[in-house]
Formats: sequence, C-alpha cells, structure tokens
Amino acid sequence: MRIRDGVYWFRERGMFDANTYVLQDELTVLIDPGLETYLEPRLNAMREEGIAPNDIDVIAITHLHPDHCGAVAALQEISGAKVALHPLQEEYLEVMDEGSRDTLGVGITRKFSADIVFADRLSLGSAELKILHTPGHSPASICFYSEDLKLLICGDLVFEQGVGRTDLPFGNLAELKRSIETVSALDTEVLLPGHGEILEGPESIRRNFEFVKMFFTSFV
Repeated sequence: MRIRDGVYWFRERGMFDANTYVLQDELTVLIDPGLETYLEPRLNAMREEGIAPNDIDVIAITHLHPDHCGAVAALQEISGAKVALHPLQEEYLEVMDEGSRDTLGVGITRKFSADIVFADRLSLGSAELKILHTPGHSPASICFYSEDLKLLICGDLVFEQGVGRTDLPFGNLAELKRSIETVSALDTEVLLPGHGEILEGPESIRRNFEFVKMFFTSFV
C-alpha cells in the first residue's frame, strides 16, 4: 500500500510477522522484512505496487527479534541487496537470536551479517533517514526518522494505544519510557509501527503519545 510518494507499507501477515516498509529515492530501502515464512506473499504484494525484489538496494531492521528480521538472509539472496545494521545490532546479533529461541521458541532460520554499518543516518539520495537508538523493547532497537517527510518508523517502541513488550530478554521499561519521550518530541506526521495500524496526522500522533505515556509508562 502506497502511503505517499516513495513510501510503502506492507502489512504483517500472521503470528511472528511484522509490518514492512519500503522507501524509494535514489536508493530503495526495505525496513523489517518480517519472518521468512511470509516472504513470498510479501514480495507478491510488493510486485503489485511495481516494486521488484531486485529494486531493493538496502535491507535494514528496527531490531533483532525474528518477526522483524527472520527473512533478511532469504531476501538478500533473492534481491542482491546489502544488509545495513546499527553497530549495536551487529554486537547483539547472536545473543538476541539465542534469547528469542529460548523465550519465544522462534529464531532466525538463516544467519545474516552487516554489509553496511551505519551510526546516526542513512542517505537514500535526496532524502535522509536519521537513526535514533531507542532501547527498551530490546537493547539494539532503533527508529528511522525522516525530517523532510516528518515520518517515523518506530518498530516495536510504540503502537496505536500500546507499547512494545519489555518482558523479553534484555527488555527494560525505564529505557522504553526514555525512548518514547525522545521520539514523542519529534515533528511527526506519519507514525509507522512494527505491528498494527499506522497513524497519520500530528494531532492523532500527539494524542497517542499522551495515551501511552499515561497508561503504560507513567509508573516508571
């Protein structure tokens, strides 16, 4: 589904899957390919929007849980894209996979590694994504923010009337609260979470942040 020019949303398809986002500029970046089980129907949905697998230049992820990154290796094999990771994602890659297997019974089927390690920004060409380290749901969670598009891809940090779990390995509610405070101060008109519906409009997003702060993080 096209959200606006050059920005696409592909819905999660089942248990242990996640929303996928594609941003097209001089480079085409896919964020969170989901679980490998659902990769083929996701690619079919992308083809319907005119996006072929070999159009993808970069695969990036918001965090290392398998519902978000389980299909990275398979997608890289199909597309030839480069995998871009934050330094902390590279550091936690093995231990987070082990933790997911122990806790959720689901891990990363095929291993992957970083072709690109970014720190605080990822250039798409004329547009740029700022990389924000937002721990809490996991220690290597990041958000992607476009100042030009006023768009925030936030993974499992915050959802419509909800926040990410902190009872998984290395989760931390106090860190989650601080991360939510950080991103809630951004000028955002489109909020793209890892699960559920997207939020559009600054007033809807502001009210949602107020809601989650009141009901989910006020006791920290």
